[in-house]
Amino acid sequence: MTAQLTEKFTGLFGEGGDIRPYFAPGRVNLIGEHTDYNGGHVFPCALTIGTYAIVRKRDDRKMRFYSENFAQLGIIEGCLDNLGYDKAASWTNYTQGMVWTFMEKGYTLDTGFDMLLSGNIPDASGLSSSSSVEVVAGVAIRDLYGFDDVTMTDIALFGQYTENNYNGVNCGIMDQFSIAMGRKDHALFLDCSDLSYEYVPIHLTDEKIVITCSNKKRGLGDSKYNERRAECEEALSELQTKLDIKTLGDLTEDEFEANKYLIKSEVRQRRAKHAVYENQRTLKAVEVLQRGDLNEFGRLMNESHISTRDDYEVTGIELDTLVETAWQQEGVIGSRMTGAGFGGCTVSIVKSNCVDAFIKNVGDTYLEKIGYAADFYVVEIGDGGRAL
Repeated sequence: MTAQLTEKFTGLFGEGGDIRPYFAPGRVNLIGEHTDYNGGHVFPCALTIGTYAIVRKRDDRKMRFYSENFAQLGIIEGCLDNLGYDKAASWTNYTQGMVWTFMEKGYTLDTGFDMLLSGNIPDASGLSSSSSVEVVAGVAIRDLYGFDDVTMTDIALFGQYTENNYNGVNCGIMDQFSIAMGRKDHALFLDCSDLSYEYVPIHLTDEKIVITCSNKKRGLGDSKYNERRAECEEALSELQTKLDIKTLGDLTEDEFEANKYLIKSEVRQRRAKHAVYENQRTLKAVEVLQRGDLNEFGRLMNESHISTRDDYEVTGIELDTLVETAWQQEGVIGSRMTGAGFGGCTVSIVKSNCVDAFIKNVGDTYLEKIGYAADFYVVEIGDGGRAL
């Protein structure tokens, strides 16, 4: 893969110099949805699909970017002296945003660079193609410019800072963190309130992880993501009039039920209920997985989907059709929406010998009901962002 991309790079940007390859994965969250910015726990894993970058330093202040995924846009140029979000810069707002963040954090890039990207994560699918681009850019910048004190945790935080302050998306830390810190055959049990984490082995002997992309495009910035976040913040403020808590993730189910009357709107009550219950579900999910009870883990995945559908209202007909059809299939241990919702993907754990029938049956039902096809990816859990 990298040899082909390097050849493409030299065709676009010329021969010579120190050309370096990098990779950052996509991620899927197995359980713990919309808990990250509510101070709860998440349970994502990095995938073996992701974003490749071929990069070489320049001797001037110019930056040039090309993506095989947006080939029609050609080479997009930027300059170290003129950084700032620009809609016309398209996808390079993620890479240029990372450059801006490094500078904001006190790091000096003496020259620009040329960068070719190629990703095999479906765009706008909810598998974090944008965070993958941020992390691969961060790893490349650290390496190219010798910023050896920048850790992978820093790169994750820089990615979140870029989203929040350059691209204007009020996202949590989960996507960048799991992409930067992923480990093969492990999920990451992450406490978003303090970034403490542990690696939990995922033993799938006779099962596969199947990701189904609804192909309904969604953009986080213009979805109801920020609205949901604001509703949770308001609910938290209402609870804090009586309770000494920092986040919704601090509450158990019982504590929430005893105090939910403080939340003056029924809608905000449901939003907060999801954040509290989903966090507790994630704690239970890790516990049952550690004792090898995959079936109970699957049941919690199903519960998670019902909560995002009914209390958080971020699923929609596409994701509900995929999940509810999946639940009816033989060999399905659990299935739920994953990511922010409003389109994007579902994640299912399926017995290996049932995967082909699962793809056919769910695919046929979806096409018939929604009118266009879903895409299926049988994925493995891989390592985090790195130089190749």
